[in-house]
Amino acid sequence: MIYFMGNIFTLTRCLLVNSLVFLVGFVFCKVLLNGGKVKNGDAEAVIIGGMVLDIHAIPSVPANPRTTTPGKVRYVLGGVARNVAECVSKLGAKPFMISAVGLDMAGKLLLEHWKSAGLSTEGIRKQQDIGTPVVCNILDINGELAAAVASVEAIEKFLTPEWIQQFKYSICSAPILMVDANLIPPALEASCQIAAKSSVPVWFEPVSVAKSRRVASVAKYVTVASPNEDELIAMANALSCANVFPPIERGNKDLTESLFQKLKPAIWLLLEKGIRIIVVTLGSDGVFLCSKGGPSFMNSGLERLKPYGSCEQFYKIVTSSCPPHWCGATDSEKDSHLFAVHFPALPASVVRLTGAGDCLVGGMLASICAGLNLMQSVAVGIAAAKAAVEAETNVPTAFSLASIADDARSVYSAAKVVFNQSML
Repeated sequence: MIYFMGNIFTLTRCLLVNSLVFLVGFVFCKVLLNGGKVKNGDAEAVIIGGMVLDIHAIPSVPANPRTTTPGKVRYVLGGVARNVAECVSKLGAKPFMISAVGLDMAGKLLLEHWKSAGLSTEGIRKQQDIGTPVVCNILDINGELAAAVASVEAIEKFLTPEWIQQFKYSICSAPILMVDANLIPPALEASCQIAAKSSVPVWFEPVSVAKSRRVASVAKYVTVASPNEDELIAMANALSCANVFPPIERGNKDLTESLFQKLKPAIWLLLEKGIRIIVVTLGSDGVFLCSKGGPSFMNSGLERLKPYGSCEQFYKIVTSSCPPHWCGATDSEKDSHLFAVHFPALPASVVRLTGAGDCLVGGMLASICAGLNLMQSVAVGIAAAKAAVEAETNVPTAFSLASIADDARSVYSAAKVVFNQSML
């Protein structure tokens, strides 16, 4: 009997070991076949940066200094990276967020909303000694930011290279990584280096003029950067190691072409320093999409996934409105060639402007994850930005894919080449 039981035990152990060997071998083969990482329909965009509670103070009448002003005060879930990730999720993709919050009132509000949206909190560092980042925004009666006070030290202190390193497998299997410039340079470098080892494209979101200069430590890894005009100049000055680019002085009647000419030297410097694609956000004047080469060169390395799940529906709806083959220009193989397209903004009934830029980036990231090209993605981003400025929150409660596609069609059809020449 003892001998029989021993044989059963040995047989069971052998079966378990063989099953484990088969499973490991299967996964290993999948990794080899996919260039060193498992790629499947559940790959998620990884977004690293701040989760912030915004306090919005909105006056009912023009504010006077040194006294109170009647109006409304609202708590709004914010943070550049958090806003972008929420926008991505509401357009059908599933972002993986890496951030840090405390267990205080602000942190609990942020985490509860994240969980209610069905998003993973695994990458979010949660500790009692973390003071959740909070920003107090004072808006003018038009919804524009008039002043702000930011308490966001926790992002720099707790969103460390060591914390980010724990999620290297999520980064390596992502279709794209977005980092916001709230990260300190060592954390930015760690994130970008992990992505580079697996050829994952990196999106750099500058956040602010001061923090945009942090691009200097990671420019060689960056695939896409999305500065506004002031951030573009600050980034160019940081990468040139000198303040050679003066602030842009815009005239009231600047045409699109003349505005591009003012920005062109700074755009070209960023491209020369290794950033492949520049998305210059111009507020109510739209977007400049710039790269070396032409349309097909822009998309090289970004179309990493086939559409899947809800993203497949998104892909089909947008593609029916914006055909993938845009006929506005031909490609050039010369490294000295600058190609730039202007996409107009959409008219909107503005409620507030604080989430517009983040939703533009979120719309573009969601589009890239769905398999759309960059031209289509910019059109979707501008459509998402329009929806954002018409909402009370930084990110709309929901997006109508049909409305997004219709608005994207208007933008896409009005896009125009503003520069397509050699820089020699």
